Amino acid sequence: MPENEPKEAPTGEMTLLEEKEEGYSGTEDDPEEEGAVECDSALDKEEEDFQCPKEEDIVRLEGSPGCKNCPRFLLVRHFKKFNKAQRVCRRCYRGNLASIHSAGSNCQIQNTVRCLNQGQVWIGGTVRGWGPFRHFSWVDGSGWNYATWAAGQPAFYSGRCVSFCTKGGRWRINRCGRRLPFICAY
Repeated sequence: MPENEPKEAPTGEMTLLEEKEEGYSGTEDDPEEEGAVECDSALDKEEEDFQCPKEEDIVRLEGSPGCKNCPRFLLVRHFKKFNKAQRVCRRCYRGNLASIHSAGSNCQIQNTVRCLNQGQVWIGGTVRGWGPFRHFSWVDGSGWNYATWAAGQPAFYSGRCVSFCTKGGRWRINRCGRRLPFICAY
């Protein structure tokens, strides 16, 4: 499978969106809305009103010249909660919130988002598990093999979703219900 295609979740694991679509009730452990519950009619209305961002609301990041298998990124300037941002990446770009696996990709994203008047953007990292079983994962199911945390991070009491600081390119843990612009990889 080429690397730029969305990766399937490991066998036996459901992605957050699949869990929601399957009626999974979730727990505090999920990077859901952290306690927010929506009734079915609200979700149906949201689906009816769903629209992909307009071209003027996105910034496509320059890819690596000559690299056919490198991920392509885009910045969506709409402010969304983590799961809604992931839904936009999936439905509109056939991708996921960005997973970052190298300093080069981190720098590529930083060069695009530093011009934002917003301090942070969503990327696809989440905190899973509790205590000694706590670990990080990417929403696209890829391995967690790189991280560049801001000072004092990861601060697990801050939330369960990972954001990217636009100044400095470091990462922070945030509440998943916070509304931020976001980076999609496709």
